[in-house]
Amino acid sequence: MTASPQDNLSALYPAHLAEIEQRSADALAAAGRDTLIIAAGLPHGRFLDDQDYPFTANPHFLAWLPLTDAPGSWIVHTPGKKPKLVFLQPRDYWHVVPVAPSGYWVEHFDLVTIRTAEEARAHLPKDPSRCAIIGEAHAAVGDFAPDNPDAVLNLLHYRRAFKTPYELTMMRVASKLGVHGHRAAERAFRAGLSEFDIHCEYLKATRLAEHQLPYGNIVALDQHSAVLHYMHFDRNPPTHAHSFLIDAGGQFHGYASDITRAYASPDAGEFQALIDAVESAQQGFCMKVRAGQSYPELHVHAHHVLMEAMREQGFITCSPEAAVATGISSVFFPHGLGHSIGLQVHDVAGFAQDEQGNLIPKPEGHPYLRLTRTLAPDMVVTIEPGLYFIDLLLEELKAKPAAKDVVWPKVDAFRKYGGIRIEDDVVCTHGEPVNLTREAFAAA
Repeated sequence: MTASPQDNLSALYPAHLAEIEQRSADALAAAGRDTLIIAAGLPHGRFLDDQDYPFTANPHFLAWLPLTDAPGSWIVHTPGKKPKLVFLQPRDYWHVVPVAPSGYWVEHFDLVTIRTAEEARAHLPKDPSRCAIIGEAHAAVGDFAPDNPDAVLNLLHYRRAFKTPYELTMMRVASKLGVHGHRAAERAFRAGLSEFDIHCEYLKATRLAEHQLPYGNIVALDQHSAVLHYMHFDRNPPTHAHSFLIDAGGQFHGYASDITRAYASPDAGEFQALIDAVESAQQGFCMKVRAGQSYPELHVHAHHVLMEAMREQGFITCSPEAAVATGISSVFFPHGLGHSIGLQVHDVAGFAQDEQGNLIPKPEGHPYLRLTRTLAPDMVVTIEPGLYFIDLLLEELKAKPAAKDVVWPKVDAFRKYGGIRIEDDVVCTHGEPVNLTREAFAAA
């Protein structure tokens, strides 16, 4: 019988916790502090309103335990001692009260239940000055206010790029959830539904509410695909949709997946050919997610490969090298190749050179790249090349000398399709990369 994800998590969690405890001990030593205190956080109230925005837990809190709905709670960890969870379970009949913690991880914590946020102070160390307190400012209780020491955050953020087997299991489940949604969204597109209705089909398939998504869904038909972060959701479908781009993920216990696909209508063969070219290039880039690979170099390589595809399909007449040198490539591929992913969609420390907070600069001419580190085993990154026909950037290109190398009738004919992006989440290992997204699609 195959083990369930829950069984796997139970078996993997002790080693994960030991790793988190070691990182915390090293971070405390770097900062000269004794105890790490992590606030789950509190909801943010809306301006001039008595309602809150949906609660999102501090990712540092979620690195310790899978408790996504525990506002007002705290973790207390002194190296060498069992970590303590101060869990807020208020007496409240206006809202659903968080259920008492249970499951595979509870035995690893000393659990204290409190009824008001203020009660937490009695269960925190007496001297805040000896503590590293991680969280948002408004999570403060009494004299315990988050100070987020740089030495602590720099180390924890740098090491968070390296996922434990427990975390990879979480991310596999998040990928499967996202793929369920993507399958439903493609069917909805083929059936002629509106962007809003496609989005609703995605939510239904993943069984996630909007506030539980790792980021706002991008559901774009036709020219809307040229807006990189399009989140408008037209309620009315076009008379005939030529193209569809969806960038949407799943979330499991705080861990995210980030998946993008592009589709052409049956009568848009020329656009399908370009999608196929981007797909082929993207799979090549995914295979380069290996130990020792410079991510900025992979990003620049992607520009050259995509421009070769554009030349082969008749959009430009110059060489890929010339297209990159003159800035043509950045018009059609204006964003970064990808980013780190984990407890946050755009995970922290993408530019970190070391645990001390030194940074690796972005390559000149590529301001939107979100990752400049050299890849190493257990890192998880997205690979998301794209080609777009963005009116604003195309008009700017027309005014430059490089415009002579663009086949404008061909480009103008593709504006109606908007653009293409293909995105997978890929694990760097000691050998072959592991593509979590393709695994999930294959299983589906």
